[in-house]
Formats: sequence, C-alpha cells, structure tokens
Amino acid sequence: MTVEQNVLQQHSQKHQQTLLNQLREVTGTTDVQLLQQALQVSNGDMAEAVAFLTEKNAKVPQQDETTYYQTSQVASDRYISVGSQADTNVIDLTGDDKDDLQRAIALSLEESNRAFRETGITDEEQAISRVLEASIAENKASLKRTHTEVWSDSPNPHDRKRIESCPVGLKNVGNTCWFSAVIQSLFNLLEFQRLVLNYSPPARVHDLPRNQKEHRNLPFMQELRNLFSLMVGSKRKYVDPSRAVEILKDAFKSSESQQQDVSEFTHKLLDWLEDAFQMKAEEDREGEKPKNPMVELFYGRFLAVGVLEGKKFENTEMFGQYPLQVNGFKDLHECLEAAMIEGEIESLHSAENSARSGQEHWFTELPPVLTFELSRFEFNQALGRPEKIHNKLEFPSMLYMDRYMDRNREITRIKREEIRRLKEHLTLLQQRLERYLSYGSGPKRFPLADVLQYAMEFASSKPVCTSPVDDIDSSAPPGGTTGQPLPLPSTAEQDCLPPLESASLVSSPTTAPPAAQPQPQQQQQQQRVPIHKPFTQSRLPPDLPMHPAPRNITEEELSVLEGCLHRWRSEVENDTRDLQGSITRIHRTIELMYSDKSMMQVPYRLHAVLVHEGQANAGHYWAYIYDPHQRCWMKYNDISVTKSSWEELVRDSFGGYRNASAYCLMYINDKKPFLIEEEFDKETGQILSGMDKLPPDLKQYVKEDNELFDKEIEEWDILQARKAQQEKLALVAAAAAASAASNTSTSSSSPQPMSIESSPPDNAAPQQDPEYMEQPSPTNDSKHLQEDTERAISRAAAEQQERSPEALLNAAIKLEYARLLRFAQEDTPPENDYRLQHIIVYFIQNQAPKKILERTLLTQFADRNLAFDERCKSIMNVARAKLDLIKPEEVNMDEYEMWHQAYRNFRDTTVFMVTGLEFFQKTNYMEALMYLIYSYQYNRELLSKGLYRGHSEELLGHYRRECLLKLNEQAAAMFESGEEPEVTTGLGIMNELVVPCIPLLLIHETERDLLAVEDMRNRWCSYLGQEMESNLQEKLTDFLPKLLDCSTEIKSFHDPPKLPTYSTLELCERFSCIMAAVCRASSEGR
Repeated sequence: MTVEQNVLQQHSQKHQQTLLNQLREVTGTTDVQLLQQALQVSNGDMAEAVAFLTEKNAKVPQQDETTYYQTSQVASDRYISVGSQADTNVIDLTGDDKDDLQRAIALSLEESNRAFRETGITDEEQAISRVLEASIAENKASLKRTHTEVWSDSPNPHDRKRIESCPVGLKNVGNTCWFSAVIQSLFNLLEFQRLVLNYSPPARVHDLPRNQKEHRNLPFMQELRNLFSLMVGSKRKYVDPSRAVEILKDAFKSSESQQQDVSEFTHKLLDWLEDAFQMKAEEDREGEKPKNPMVELFYGRFLAVGVLEGKKFENTEMFGQYPLQVNGFKDLHECLEAAMIEGEIESLHSAENSARSGQEHWFTELPPVLTFELSRFEFNQALGRPEKIHNKLEFPSMLYMDRYMDRNREITRIKREEIRRLKEHLTLLQQRLERYLSYGSGPKRFPLADVLQYAMEFASSKPVCTSPVDDIDSSAPPGGTTGQPLPLPSTAEQDCLPPLESASLVSSPTTAPPAAQPQPQQQQQQQRVPIHKPFTQSRLPPDLPMHPAPRNITEEELSVLEGCLHRWRSEVENDTRDLQGSITRIHRTIELMYSDKSMMQVPYRLHAVLVHEGQANAGHYWAYIYDPHQRCWMKYNDISVTKSSWEELVRDSFGGYRNASAYCLMYINDKKPFLIEEEFDKETGQILSGMDKLPPDLKQYVKEDNELFDKEIEEWDILQARKAQQEKLALVAAAAAASAASNTSTSSSSPQPMSIESSPPDNAAPQQDPEYMEQPSPTNDSKHLQEDTERAISRAAAEQQERSPEALLNAAIKLEYARLLRFAQEDTPPENDYRLQHIIVYFIQNQAPKKILERTLLTQFADRNLAFDERCKSIMNVARAKLDLIKPEEVNMDEYEMWHQAYRNFRDTTVFMVTGLEFFQKTNYMEALMYLIYSYQYNRELLSKGLYRGHSEELLGHYRRECLLKLNEQAAAMFESGEEPEVTTGLGIMNELVVPCIPLLLIHETERDLLAVEDMRNRWCSYLGQEMESNLQEKLTDFLPKLLDCSTEIKSFHDPPKLPTYSTLELCERFSCIMAAVCRASSEGR
C-alpha cells in the first residue's frame, strides 16, 4: 500500500468515525451496527441517516410509562486522538425544542457540513466560538451598564491586593467559570506550567502564518504565557483572562452562544496546545521524528482486543480524556470495568469460532496525567432535551491502574472471572437471606425470627374474658354531686345497645336533686325515646378476651409448642447470621481482590476535580486542586481561592447531594514527582519561586503590570487623603460660618468677656460639634443634652460648697461622668441601648482614651444653649476657655475626630438597621433589603474594631437572610404565574436585588447563609424538569447561570439608601419599639 493510499484510508476512517459520532450524539442511538446500517442505507448522507434512525425509532411501540420515559445516554468517543487522526464533532443539544425535531436536525447537519466544506472549521470549534463571543460581549457590556453588577471590581485596589503568596484567582468575564476551572487545574501541574512559561514561538512566526492553525494557536499560546506569568508573579488577588479569551473568540465567527462544556473545552485546548508545540518541535528537530511534550504528558495508548462477527482483531489506539459513563455505577472502578469491556466477550477467551461480537480495552501506555471525563448528561428522547445525572459516584484519592494494563491481562481475566463467580454466589446468598428477612406470601412480610417469636408470645398468653360493661362503676356518682344513679335498663334493652351507648347509660346518672327527679315510668320513657341503635348486630360477646390468646390449650401442648418454636427460632437466627457472615466475607474478598502488591504498581494520585453545579443547560464550574506542599485541598472558584478539605470535596463532587457533582477527574502518576515538583536553581540549588520562575520577557511583562497596580494603589491613597482633607476643610468652613453668625448675634446684645469664636487659635479644632453634642439652634437633641447638663450643674451647686464657676464645672463633670458610667456598666434589655442616648456611654464601653472623654464632656458643658442664667453662662464660658487652653500635644485631634466619626458611623448603622427592620415588619421586603444589607456590612466593620462598637451580627444576619428568602419566594411565585408582566417583575427582583446579594452570603461561609443560598437555588433549579412555555424556558436558561455562580466577589452598591433624619430621642424610641417587636417575634417563633 502506498503512502497516498494509507493517508486516504486514514482520512476515510476518520470521516466515517466523525459521521458515527454525529449520529450517536443527535439520535441517542448507541447501537454501532444500527448506526453503520443507517450510513450504508443513506450512502453517507447525514440527513437521510437521521431520518432512517428516527423513523425506525418511531416504529417501536410504547409499551408502558416506564418505556416512554426511558432515556438513552449521549455516548462519547471511546478515544480522543492526537492531532488530525480524529476530529470529533460535538453537536449542541441544549437549544430550544422544535416541533419538527427531525427536520431541524437535518437542516442543522446540512448547514454544518456545508460550513465545514467551505471554511474547514468544525462544529465543535464553532460551538467554542459561540461561547467565547458571549463571554467577551458580556464583559464589554458590563462596562456600559449603569446598574450594579455582580462582577464589578471593588473600586478600592487594596481589596484586590494579593495576600503574600496566596494563589491567584481568575476573574469570570461572563460565563467563563469553565475556563477558570480548567486553566487552574493545568496551571497547578508544575511541569505543564514550566512548558507553557518557557515556550518560545518558532522562528518563522515573524513571517506570515502559513495556515489557519498557526494564525490561531501561536497568538493564543503567547496570551496563555502572559496569563500564567501573572498567576505566578502578580500582586493582584485575581487577574483578568479576557485577552486569552478574546484570542479564542477571534479564531472563529458565529453569532450564537451557550455555556461551554468543561471536557469539550479541555479537549480542544489540548489540541491547540499540541499544535503549537508540534510546530516548535518540528523546527527544533528537523530530519528527526519530533517529540511533542503535550502528547507525552496527556496522551496514552490502549489495545482494543475483540471479535467482530466471529473474527478476532487487535488495534492500538491513542486517547486523551478517557470517557466514562456514570449511570448505573457506584464507583470509579465499576465505571472503568464497564468501559474496558464492550459486548459479549466470552469468545475472546475460547477456542470456538463463535459469531459473537465484543471487545476489551487494555492500556499499553498510560499518560503521566490521566484525565477521566464523567458523562453526567444524557439525552431524554421523550422530552427532546438533555438531562443531568445526579447519581452518586465515589472515586478514590489514590487509584491503582494495574488491573487495566495489558501486561496484566491474563491475571486480570482470572480475577474478573473469580469476581464474577463470587458475585453469582453472592446473589444466591442474598436471595436466601431475603427469604429469612422477608418471610410470608402476602404483601406484608416480616423477618422469620420475629414471626416465630410472635407465635411463641401468642401461645404463652393467658385469656382474660371480661365484658367491657363490667369495667364501668355505675354506682359512683359524678364528682361533686350527691344524686342517685339512674336505674339500669333491662338486660334485653342493654343487649340492644352498642357498647358505647350502653356504657354511657350506665355511667351518666342525672345531676338533678332528688326532689326534682321524675317518676320511674316517665324516666324510662325519656330514656327510650332518644336511643339510636345503628350497630345492634355488632355488639361484643360478653366473653371476648381483652387481648389475643388461645381459647383452649393444655400445659402439655404449650410445653411442646414452646420447645419447637424456641428451637426453630434459634435455628433461623443461626442461619441468618451464617448467611450474613458469608455475604460479608465475599464482599471483603472482592474488595481485596486487587490488593496484593503485584497489582499496586501503577499508582495514580488525584490531582484535580472539576465540579459542575446546576442542570444540563445551565450551571457553574469550579475546581478542587491538591496542593502537595501544604498537603491540603484548595478550592478555586473564579476569583476566590480558599483552603478546603477532602470532606468538602466529597460532599460537592460525589453527587447525590444538592445539584453538584464531579464532571472531570485529573489523576497524576505518583511515581513521576517531576509533574508537581518545584524547579531548582542550577547554580544555588535553591527552589525557584515567584518572579524567579519566569523567563526575561515574562518578568518584564509582570513587572509592568505590577507597576500599574502599584500606581493605581498610590492614586487611590492620594484621592482618599484629598477627600479626607476636603472634608476637614468643609468642617472648618462650616465652623467659621457658625462662629461668624454667633458673633453677629452676640454683638447686638451684650459683649461676652470670653468669646471662643472671637479669636480661635490656629491649632483649634472646628467648634461645630455633631448633632448628638450640640446644635446651633435648640433642637430636641440639644434640649435633651441641655437638660442633662443643667441637672448636673444643679446637683453640683447643691453639693459643692465652693461656688466658683470652675469648681462647679469640675463637680458637674464628675457627676455627669458618674451617671454615664453607671449607664455603661448596666445590663439592659435589647430594646434599651444607652449608647444611643449619649456618646460618652459608647466611648466608655469601647475604652476610649481619657483625654477624648474629657474633651467631649467639656464640649457638652460649653454648649451656648446653656446661657439661660448667669450660673450656667459662667460655667459655659469656663468650659469654652478650657477648650481653648488644650494644647495639640495634650489631645490628638485626629484621634478625637476618629472616635467621633466612629460614633457617627454607629448611629448611621443603627438608623439603617431600624429602618430596615421597620420595613421588614411591614412586609415591604424590597425596601427593607438595601437597609439590612448596608446595616449588616457597616455593622460588621464596626464589630471588627471592638465587641461593643456595633449591634448583634446574628440578628442582622438573620433578617438579611430572611429578607432575601422572602424576595426569592415572591419572585418564584411571580415566575410560576406564567404571566409576562409578573415573570418580568419576578426576574427583575432576582437580577437587581437577590443575585447581587448572594456573594455577601457566600463570602463568610456561615452554615445558615449557605443553606439559604442552597434553598434559593434549588427552588429555581426545580423548574428545569417541568414543562413550560418556550419563552419561559429561555428566560430561565438565561437567568440560572447568574444564580448558580458561586463567586464570592463582593458587589459594591453604588447608591446606599437615603437615611431618615432622627433626633436622639426619636431614634431611641424607634429603636426600642422595633427591638421589642423583634423580641416578640423571636419568642413566638420559638
């Protein structure tokens, strides 16, 4: 055979395999012979082949409901070949349902084939183009939106600063969580990381690309190097992969979009990387067979041994990601065993020339990185859409592959045969055990040992024959009465009554006094008239036993029967124990079948698990990756990178719990440590880390990006300092204006001997105090504070012998401080918070410096509104003079302002909380949400500085959570109505209010918040399996990725709700009322 003939044959096989894959994906038919028959009948025409298969399936009668709803799995390729040996097309099955499915499929295939002939771009590449375009469009659109977005970066660059050497996250630029999960898994393979970072493009890259692959792959390879270098040395907490995604998007042109599939993307990504390294390898080794590092790292080979129509064959095939079916299996080994054997394989081992067909797969060469694709989606032919399989599937952290190796073929076959024999025996034993544990021939069955025990208890029971009427004391009068009992009816009459009526007549004597009782004849008539006897034929026999028991049994019979029953029960219990022991031993034997050392020589350790949460057509991806240096699992969820545990991985990855399950498993050869080992400096022998890992060009690239980030931080700090300075200047200007106004008013009356405003020192602080200290006019706040001050002065005057203003001031300050100290130390109910009544209480509880307390109290006694008599006026003047005499080194005014700002923040947080709780009590959840969100965030910041700086975090967290759940319930109810305005309003509530707040519940990972998020997601995911209008299905599909996105990036709300203005008294009253209502609601809930 010539080279040209060989190439043509390979191309023909590739084309036929591609057509088979398309037919299998579209129709759900897994019968290879039927698929080949369809291609032969249609002469390779895909439209006719689909029509042939759909018509053939339509002729199958629907026997019952079970058959109708039975689904067939979307089969994947058994192998993924390297380079151009096989190009697997993947058909998108996640679109809207069509009335004429067959016609739509045919048109789609015709369009796909025409596009491939014209452009050379496969359907798979077009599908990836669609999702990349959607991602980029979403990212660009986010820059134009005015309302708050979930993915908006924090304006404060300090929030985006990397903490020491923590791993760098990847920003989700619009439905690209699949990209982040795959890239992080590959990046943490240090050998792969080194290959990418040290890749240098071929010399001819500077010339015009010779083909489309070079035009696509080489720029992408450079952007991947840039991305990896930022992940190594960036000062940012997370980096933006948009440029790499942009390169991928520009490779193809399409207008449609969908969320990308992890295994599909990984497959194509490795193909592109393989092409890029192949170009370099061909240039470096001209004349020799080039080695491709991507192939050596990710691709292996297996031997397909089988029989086709009685003829034996052996073929060696190459694979990358190895597909495994999940449905019907409980663990990874069961999946592998099923994947390695297809069809009836008995003829493989026999010398007879059988016509049976089947094949076995035996690995001849395993790659260092072994990736399993778990097929968790199947196409429901009845519903015409894909569905996700949520079944539980366990997998080990250490996987031994010896039993699947070709060199162990014979011993594995022997062990498989032994396991098959043991399982057959196990089935028989379990059937025998079931007969003991479920004994009987009727619908209700019981353990045989219990049946014998019940029979023994029945035989041993003694009959107690007592009439129900005999148990009733008819002679006893009712409590508290002395009346005589009614005469009993005659025996005949009593026999005609049902038991309850008879008992009621006997036990219910009249309570009338003896003089008022009727004559016996009249009494008898009154008793007979109302008697109703519907159950006359159901009266109880007088000798009915009180409990089941033999009527007649002799001691000799009882002795014999008890002996037999006891002996039989002992025999049954022994047999049951023996069967259970045998079953346990067989299970143990099967488990240990491959545990000998000869079958534990090919260990593969779990490196990464890619998890999908959601349904077939919507969801979110993240990755668990093992860190061998810290010896712990890390969770990579877009921008969030956190420490995790094996227990959390199991919960999220095995499936069967929530809607999350593993979708892709990445194992690495445990005997090849170079895969995860750090690189050492050849001269010093030190481990290379950070920027030292990078080649010169990437060092410069990262250095420039870090300089930009440093500049951003510096500009932010300058801006914040400028804002703070402007605020101070504004306060000074306001104080000066107030002083001028005061001077004008005082000059028209009488001159003051000591005017604070007349000549303030250069270093004096602004004299305008906040509303809780002093007001320019006598408001409610200043009146309240004025009354407290006047009471302190009056008490000081009464107790103090020296009547000078300074002595009175000192005494009054001491009395006021003592009063406020008692408030600060007093245990109060939740509805009474003294911190709201006076700033000094807040300062005392939070251990403010003494100088801050003294100056604050002086400011209180320097209030101009005290000047209603000469004594208070003189004390006020002394206080203001003392304020003037305080030197800058005595009281740090920055610290003084910081403490007063902290108290203003506390009051603002309280107003947010009170307003939000009031709206919540009125069931106005939309208005309440923003107030509760801001109160929780501000309160958390306060509590981070001290226990008494804020309110109960648990209380605010509860109402924040409940408000979101209530809104979610309202929005879900609107969506369920199906009415267009209601649906739009409901989804608007979710998109504008609920979804942006979900990261706030996820960031701290409290159990109740996580459960609330899970409840909200489950409510919306439950709609996926329901029938609904196509427009509702489309809206739900667009909405769910936003809801299921697990990123913990905190969204910044640009416009906090406006705060109502409350005086101190009004705020205390409102706080007291709402807290009392909250306490009542809490006690009623308990």
